[in-house]
Amino acid sequence: MTQLSENQAQEAHQLLERVHYELKKVIVGQEHLLERLLVAVIAQGHVLVEGAPGLAKTLTLRSLAKVVDVDFKRIQFTPDLLPSDLTGTRIYNPTQGGFSTELGPLFTHFVLADEINRAPAKVQSALLEAMEERQVTVGRDTYPLKIPFMVMATQNPIEHEGTYHLPEAQLDRFLFKLLVTYPDSREEMAVVQRMTAEIPPELSPILNAEQVIHLGELASKVYVDPKIMNYAVDLVQATRRDTEGSTVSSEIEKFIQYGASPRGSLALIKAAKALALRSGRNYVTPHDLTSLVNDCLRHRMILSYEGLAAGLTTDEVLNQIKATITEPKLTSV
Repeated sequence: MTQLSENQAQEAHQLLERVHYELKKVIVGQEHLLERLLVAVIAQGHVLVEGAPGLAKTLTLRSLAKVVDVDFKRIQFTPDLLPSDLTGTRIYNPTQGGFSTELGPLFTHFVLADEINRAPAKVQSALLEAMEERQVTVGRDTYPLKIPFMVMATQNPIEHEGTYHLPEAQLDRFLFKLLVTYPDSREEMAVVQRMTAEIPPELSPILNAEQVIHLGELASKVYVDPKIMNYAVDLVQATRRDTEGSTVSSEIEKFIQYGASPRGSLALIKAAKALALRSGRNYVTPHDLTSLVNDCLRHRMILSYEGLAAGLTTDEVLNQIKATITEPKLTSV
């Protein structure tokens, strides 16, 4: 495979800087969220955004869909939602004496699944097929989804009445789980001033579907040193109990019930390549990987009773794991 040139990496970086600048017209603060969303767009991976109400989760995702000029659909997830509300259904046409297929809102480029944890298991199963296989089954027929296809989901960690726990198999399909926190006073003042202005800010499209696909192709050519691949595998292996060759200590291991699957290793490398391209580099650094660990793995781990009793979070356990595994030293890139 041909390695990405420095000029190609710099051109991609400049294009993505324009996207970031455009998003900042509406979104105040939330730098980490915006950067990870750009990485997810490059990697064409699904994103789960978790935060309290009123933190502009939906606004951020809708703004991204405006700046990336692709087909966009928003689905409000509710307990009475049916799989056909996502995938579509077959309708009998009496004039033709047969059935025709009415395709659902999943047939788009970007899907905003608002409050995803409010939908029951059958709906999540239909969404799982779309996320993993990039296809949807309606009746006996299977239809491919558009390319690129990206699910951007939100959920509220505070209110649990009328919600369903997302299946681990579905969580494993998200490239990132991103946590949105409250803005500081300066940022909140800027939000109030900007959103109460007489003329609200307008967003202009910067990217289109073909450019998103091209960015993904460029990211696939980013060089990853074998030592960095080993580092990614070591990090993921350390999230599992009783794994042969794991370097995690027994003090950390007791806090883990289930760790990340090999999809975690793949997600780390895929995201690291996209992050390197976002940064204007044609190679991955160990720090790229380290900075992505929590976002890539926090939703792929389940803590044990000991971990929950100690009041730990998956982020805290992952931070302990990162502290025990040394970043590789590369002599050249």
